[in-house]
Amino acid sequence: MSDLSIFVDESGDFGAFEPHAPLYIFTLVFHDQSAQIQGQRTRLEDSLRRMGYDPAHCFHAGPIIRREEDYAFLSIAERRSCLNKLVSFARSVPISYCSFCVEKKRVSDSLVLTVELTKLLSAFLQRHYAFFTSFDRVIVYYDNGQVELNKILASVFTVLLSNAQFRKVYPSEYRLFQIADLICTLELIDQKMQRHMLSKSEQLFFGTARDLKKNYLKPIKRMKFPGSH
Repeated sequence: MSDLSIFVDESGDFGAFEPHAPLYIFTLVFHDQSAQIQGQRTRLEDSLRRMGYDPAHCFHAGPIIRREEDYAFLSIAERRSCLNKLVSFARSVPISYCSFCVEKKRVSDSLVLTVELTKLLSAFLQRHYAFFTSFDRVIVYYDNGQVELNKILASVFTVLLSNAQFRKVYPSEYRLFQIADLICTLELIDQKMQRHMLSKSEQLFFGTARDLKKNYLKPIKRMKFPGSH
C-alpha cells in the first residue's frame, strides 16, 4: 500500500486584522512513506546528544528565534546551532512543501478568510490531482490547533480526495511535523522581510537580509512542491 503523509502547520489566527500580525499562513509538508528517513533521523538525534540535548528533543522554530521556552537561557550562537540542525535535517530528507498565505487586511472577517484559504487549497489539490490520487492513502497530520483550519482541511480533502484520512499529531512524536513548523515559520519570516516588518529579535537572530536568504530561505525554498507558487 502506498501512503503519502501530509504534515500541516500554521502561523496566524482567524481574528481581526492587527498591524503586528498581518498574515495568515499554513504549510503542507509532503512525504512519500516509501522513502525512509530513519538514517537521517538517527544522525539528527546523535547530533542533539553531542550538544547535550535529549535526543528526543522537540524543536520549536519560533521560540528558538525569539529566545523563549526551552531556549530562553541559550546564547544566540547556541540557538542558531539548534535551528541549523533542523534546517540540515530538512534538507536531508525526501520531502516537499507548499504554503498558502493571505493578507488579513484584504479580508473583512474570519468567514472571508476561511473562504480564501479554502479556495487556495482546493485549487492546489485540483491542479495536482493526479499526484494525490496516485497513492492508496493520503494521510493528513494536524495537531488540531485551530478549529477553523481543521474544518478547512477536513472539508477540502474529503470532498476532493476519496483516499484522504486524518490523524491528530503531537509535535514531539513526528520530526516531519517539526519540519512543517520550521518551514511555516521561515515562510512567515520571508513575508515579513519583504514588508520590512522583522522584529528586533528576528533581525538580531538572522543578521542581514543577505544572510537570511542565503542560510535559511534559499535552502528551504528548494524543497517547494513542483508547480506550487
